[in-house]
Amino acid sequence: MSVSIIVPSATIFGLEAQPVEVEADVARGLPKMFIVGLPDTAVQEAKERVRSGIRNSGFDFPAGVVTVNLAPADIRKEGSGFDLPIAIAILRARGEIHARVNLTDKLFVGELALDGSVRPVPGVLSMAIMAARRGIRELFVPVAVAGEAAAVAGPRVYPVRHLTDVAEHLNKRIIISPYQQVNQEQPIVTSNFDIGQVRGQIQAKRALEIAAAGGHNILMIGPPGSGKTMLARSLPSILPPLTPTESLEVTQIYSVLGKLNQPTLVTERPFRSPHHTTSAVALVGGGSSPRPGEISLAHRGVLFLDEFPEFSRHVVESLRQPLEDGVVTVSRAAAAMSFPARFMLVAAQNPCPCGYLNDPDRPCSCAPFQIIKYNKKISGPVVDRIDIHIRVPRLNFTEIGQPSAHDESAAIRARVLAARQRQVERLRGTGQTMNAEITVREIRTHCQVGEATSALLKKAVDQFHLSGRAYFRILKVARTIADLENDTNISIDHVAEALQYRSKTD
Repeated sequence: MSVSIIVPSATIFGLEAQPVEVEADVARGLPKMFIVGLPDTAVQEAKERVRSGIRNSGFDFPAGVVTVNLAPADIRKEGSGFDLPIAIAILRARGEIHARVNLTDKLFVGELALDGSVRPVPGVLSMAIMAARRGIRELFVPVAVAGEAAAVAGPRVYPVRHLTDVAEHLNKRIIISPYQQVNQEQPIVTSNFDIGQVRGQIQAKRALEIAAAGGHNILMIGPPGSGKTMLARSLPSILPPLTPTESLEVTQIYSVLGKLNQPTLVTERPFRSPHHTTSAVALVGGGSSPRPGEISLAHRGVLFLDEFPEFSRHVVESLRQPLEDGVVTVSRAAAAMSFPARFMLVAAQNPCPCGYLNDPDRPCSCAPFQIIKYNKKISGPVVDRIDIHIRVPRLNFTEIGQPSAHDESAAIRARVLAARQRQVERLRGTGQTMNAEITVREIRTHCQVGEATSALLKKAVDQFHLSGRAYFRILKVARTIADLENDTNISIDHVAEALQYRSKTD
């Protein structure tokens, strides 16, 4: 007679966790172990890890046919997180864990080492979120990732170091204390770069302040050595810290990808700077089993694309949907997955291949056709989705030699925080929190202008042949400028400054 046991666990599908029931059946026969239920190679290899882990923990492995089923069988199971629930199911079938122990209100996840110790696995935060929604009361997770699991209110999180500890705890011979989440204080934004350290470039700093205040995308154009990269890397120092909701969103992405280098939630806004040789899959996400890419890793933070025209045209064009919608959808034969991608795009480029077009002191060595070809690498629709275009000129000796008189990051961040708070209050109940996110409906409500300002906008649209998207983005930037000055209404001066940041041409 066989003994069938069910132990709850979970697998990651995109960014979400799906419940999985680990069923173990022990029957008479020659010693053999099977794992079924659409497992990948890592799950199939669990047979040897579980066998060694059980034996080296002081238990006997069943001397018969062990069949493990991962249900539902139509969802592909990936990773090594099923080692612990498989071992628990086998121990329960062997009678090493008492039959009176209720396992249905618990969830187990973890990779087993050959000595029975439990190693961390990615995606524990998503599993904790799923467990809370389904009313699961207890989570048994590796001690290294217990902090991220405990960030979700509801289930008790038990940090596990060894398979023996779990078995003894379930049998009430020892007690594993639930993980106690330490309340995080309001994080202090830290950065290796301070915008006050950047020499000169007063107009570029002003543009970055506006971009930070409204969450706008920005393109910086200037010769080599003008400070574009340092300006971009200084941007996180003037951004506000993540809100609790944003922090949970960002942490979930990093948890699923196994890139979470801390036991608690992410509190600083991400800054991602992929190389220009990056592929479309690496940037946007994808693969046979779709995974988030760089734009999702930059969610609620900054995506810096240096040498913008050097990126493959296909890669740049793939940014269209994320820039517009704040989400990227990756479609494959098996399924379509959506990953969050609400980031600030900061792009930097030279005005021409050599970098010295229109430089007053250094002649450009590029042929006209080279300049045209270089600038056409970035299509009009992509440029149209960038709110602010700013020239970053070469610095002269006086600007290089003298310390900057511009405000440091702390002072600018205070103004940015105040402007962001005004936006949050104004957009309460709409689902948006920044001016860059607002739709046409909110623009008509919150970005009304007077007759003189409207006349200026009409003249700009006709003279510069601006698209409808560009028109609305100008209004968004003007709204942000007004917020920085604590003005309720958008004035003609606000619109005039916003228009200065629109033209990419020289």
